[in-house]
Order: sequence, then structure tokens, then C-alpha cells
Amino acid sequence: MVATTMQTRTGATTSRRARAEDVDRYVGARVRQRRVMLGLTQQQMADLIGVTYQQAHKYEKGINRVAAGRLYQMARVLGVDIGYFFEGLNGDGAFHASPQQRMLLDLARNFVSIRTRRHQEAVCTLARALTIDDKAE
Repeated sequence: MVATTMQTRTGATTSRRARAEDVDRYVGARVRQRRVMLGLTQQQMADLIGVTYQQAHKYEKGINRVAAGRLYQMARVLGVDIGYFFEGLNGDGAFHASPQQRMLLDLARNFVSIRTRRHQEAVCTLARALTIDDKAE
């Protein structure tokens, strides 16, 4: 990890890690993205990993760093490998979602908002039908 030097208002010089906070935010964003894809609320996620709602919120925002054991637990709950949380991490530490990832996240958010089970099943049937049409072409 590269250290950077910063000057405070009083003129004193301090050193801090350059990218740790960016990685924490990125991992938190990936946790949130997967949680939303699965249709879980922050409260449900917190219950599944054994923390408070506030703690789960802080993990997702990158305010609190996720310990290795907790990250392993989150991966198991969300049905992914630990590496999932770091996929797509660029050298600058920023998350750059692809257009397809943005569409998937939007689709997941909208799907979860559909109130009736019958309508959710209709969307799933439509998606399956569209993939069958694409395979036939």
C-alpha cells in the first residue's frame, strides 16, 4: 500500500494510506450489489451475518472495514466466492460498472419492487422466452 503525505490546516504533515478506503468502498459496493440482486434488505443481510443494521450499512458504504472472517461469512450468505468482492477492481481502486452490470442492477431493483408473485413469474417467463429466441437465431 502506498502512503501519501497530506498537509493539515495548521501546516503539520500527516501520512495516510492512499487506497485502503477506496478498496473498502469498492468491496462495500459489491456486497450491496449482490444483496440487491438477491432481493435482500439491509436488515435481512445484517440478520444473516449476525450484525446490526447499522453495521451492515457501514460495511456497504465502506465506512467500516470488513474483517476477513466476516467477508467469508458474507460470501457464503450471498452465494459467491470471496474473490467476487474484488472482481473488476481497477488500479485506481474505483468501481467502474459495465453497462451490462448497470442494467442487471436496475433489473434486480425493479424486479424486487414487483409486488405480486404472478407478475414476477411472468417477468421470469419472458426472460426465458427471450433467451430461447436468441439461441434459435
